[in-house]
Amino acid sequence: MALTSLDRAKQQYLEQQVASATPERLLTLLYDRLLVDIDRAASAQDAGDWNAANTHLTHAQSIVAELHGSLTDAWNAAAELRGVYTYLTGRLISANVSRDRAATLECRQLVAPLREAWHEAAELTAAAAPRVSALG
Repeated sequence: MALTSLDRAKQQYLEQQVASATPERLLTLLYDRLLVDIDRAASAQDAGDWNAANTHLTHAQSIVAELHGSLTDAWNAAAELRGVYTYLTGRLISANVSRDRAATLECRQLVAPLREAWHEAAELTAAAAPRVSALG
């Protein structure tokens, strides 16, 4: 499928947004997209569109893999969060392979509060960061 000029413009905008984002913003963007993928997968499952559900659940798994891979042991709760990501990956796979709507809902229930917590943490970090003035 060929990209239209609008598709290319959207892609360029997204690439620029990601390239210029802070680490906190990148994290919240990943969580936002993860929740979108899970919601889209649930809608596709409700409609019996298993190809679309597969696409969204597979993309969600990729995001969780990225989040899992970005964890370092410098943070005290990294091991616990790593366990959540491992469990979440298994449930996303089960939701996809077994066409299990309940597993998809469970994934949403796991991700939504994490997403909210990371947004709050990002806001606190941004508020605590020194402001850089364009005037010096």
